[in-house]
Amino acid sequence: MEDKEKQSIDWYDQIQGHSRFYWLGRTLVMWLGGFLGFMFIDYLSIGLYFDDWVTAFIAAGVVGILNALFWPLLARILLPFMVFTVGIGALLLNAFLIWLASELITGFTIQGPALILAPIAMAAVTAVLSAILTIDDDATYYRNVIRKIKKGKIKFNEKPGVIFLEIDGLAFPILKEAIKNGTMPTLKKWLEDDSHEVIPWETDLSSQTGASQAGILHGNNQDIPAFRWVEKDKNNKIMVSTGLSDAPVIEKRISDGNGLLACHGASRTNLFSGDAVDVIFTYSQLKNLGRFYTRAWYYVYSYPSNFARIVALFLWDVILDFASQLVHWIKNIQPRIKRGLIYPFVRAGANVFLREVTTAVVIGDMLEGKVDVAYVTYLGYDEIAHHSGTRDWDAFYALKKLDMQFHRLDNARKYAPRPYHLVVQSDHGQTNGATFLQRYGQSLEDLVRDLMPPETLIYSELSSNEDHFGQAFQSPIEDSKRYIMDRSDHVVDESRYLFDTAVKKVDEAPVIKGKVLDYLQRHDIGEIHPKKKISSENAQVIVLASGNLGLIYLTEHLERLTFEQIKATYPDLIPGLVQHQGVGFVMVNSKEQGPMAVGKDGIHYLKDGTIEGEDPLTPFGPRAFKHLLRTDGFRYAPDILVNSFYDPESNEVAAFEELVGSHGGLGGEQTQPFILYPSQWDMGSEEIVGAENLHKVLKKHLKHLQ
Repeated sequence: MEDKEKQSIDWYDQIQGHSRFYWLGRTLVMWLGGFLGFMFIDYLSIGLYFDDWVTAFIAAGVVGILNALFWPLLARILLPFMVFTVGIGALLLNAFLIWLASELITGFTIQGPALILAPIAMAAVTAVLSAILTIDDDATYYRNVIRKIKKGKIKFNEKPGVIFLEIDGLAFPILKEAIKNGTMPTLKKWLEDDSHEVIPWETDLSSQTGASQAGILHGNNQDIPAFRWVEKDKNNKIMVSTGLSDAPVIEKRISDGNGLLACHGASRTNLFSGDAVDVIFTYSQLKNLGRFYTRAWYYVYSYPSNFARIVALFLWDVILDFASQLVHWIKNIQPRIKRGLIYPFVRAGANVFLREVTTAVVIGDMLEGKVDVAYVTYLGYDEIAHHSGTRDWDAFYALKKLDMQFHRLDNARKYAPRPYHLVVQSDHGQTNGATFLQRYGQSLEDLVRDLMPPETLIYSELSSNEDHFGQAFQSPIEDSKRYIMDRSDHVVDESRYLFDTAVKKVDEAPVIKGKVLDYLQRHDIGEIHPKKKISSENAQVIVLASGNLGLIYLTEHLERLTFEQIKATYPDLIPGLVQHQGVGFVMVNSKEQGPMAVGKDGIHYLKDGTIEGEDPLTPFGPRAFKHLLRTDGFRYAPDILVNSFYDPESNEVAAFEELVGSHGGLGGEQTQPFILYPSQWDMGSEEIVGAENLHKVLKKHLKHLQ
């Protein structure tokens, strides 16, 4: 082992020796970038002033020297402050060192907003120059790790580690397009070099991160029917996968302590931890501030301009989204949704801030060599595809930037003190389409409201603002208060009477095959009544959306109601749903026949596979009935599950949320994620169906780490 370490150190020395001119060139580029950044801020006249350009040039050099002398020590001392201020501390330290330079140089003064804007401008110009001249921004990392290896602070390890890189929301067909059109050259090279292979896998019914990551990271996504659901036995509490209070509860339910990351693992920007102790930006652990801080953050702040560079890239991405909105409006690109003024900052948070921070941390993990397995989620593509479309230029731009991250990580492997396998995969895909509201002028709540008695009190959560990454920015406090109160004491007496009377008659009217379809097709929908929206505290019915999957809970009643009970109590509801052209099918549970997938022209009896009329599941794939049958057995399955139509020709669904690209139910590419894995891995001959089964396959390839 000692000979191997010496050979590796000699190899590092060779890299460093061949790079002497490189280091000189890099220093000059950083100096020039700092100088041009200074001149730009000076031109704006917002608090930075130089007597002449020579003074600005000297000042840029002095700032570089001060950074080299003081930043490494100050960054280590102030690291907790930088972490808990989400990088603001790094900008303040940048400002302090620039101010210190102004005190040392005659003819240079700085004050006010220039103290913060100057380091951002310097980093932005340097980043542009580095990109033009193909200078590696991660070079500082590698130089530092070489020093640690030579000092014996890092030991070599022959046991290969594994880094799982998840591209949230990327479907297998779109991955193939991105590789073919040159958007992702790094992945293309891996495939052409035969170092990796790629295959699709199939999600469960709930094609969204909550269910998929529960299955992938913990091997258990039981009782997670959708992104959000109602738990009737807990006072009708609405659980949300990304809820800051709900995610820890969900993880406690699904974890057995032996998750994918249980063995010296690290969780980076995930929904669940996979039982890793080392976690950063993991939803299920966000409320535990003690676990938010780790030394891995040092690699984000290890060189002076990194966080300022991230801020510059963040602001540029904000500008790109405003430009995208303008282009979509001018070209009248359809489908299109209103994004608003806040969304560009949410997008930049997912597409830039978390992307850059995550990559820096993972590079640090690899260079330290202590992490055996890490799981990392990149959220940018999913966020952009939701709002721009799955194949929009914006979405492919996000993939191009992600591919650059994979190149950085691939390069970092050369400097790591142990071998690492890189695995790229997705947790689900997305399917495009105009929304349900755009197509029909009414939401799923509106449709349900029109099919219920006039006095029925309905509450809904269909807003995408509380979904996905944006929730972490927009409403973290509300997430911890998502409770539906005890069943209201002032529920309308007439509604209770209607239900009680109807239920008494149910047992006398058993379901007979052949009669159900006749009832659905011949039932005359009653008069539509306009109804006033109410608060959740008074609701008798809760309507939720998860992409193109809708969940209807009749919350006056603790038990899940049967088809017979719903038919007797709300006779218009099920026929009205299945007769709507935007609905592909609904799933309800019959007391006599078990779970049924009901469409306009047919019924699929899931228990015995009998089909009456036309099979409503035909467009949704050969395994749709198995996914539905499994979900029907979940503890928190809704009284009525609604899936929108899917058009195979246009490859479109109709989301019940206001999202162009959506996922959460069945139909199209949303259920077609992928895994790109090392060629030496044996993935078996069977198709991988379900996140729990993917967990088993991945776990098998981690046995050597135990």
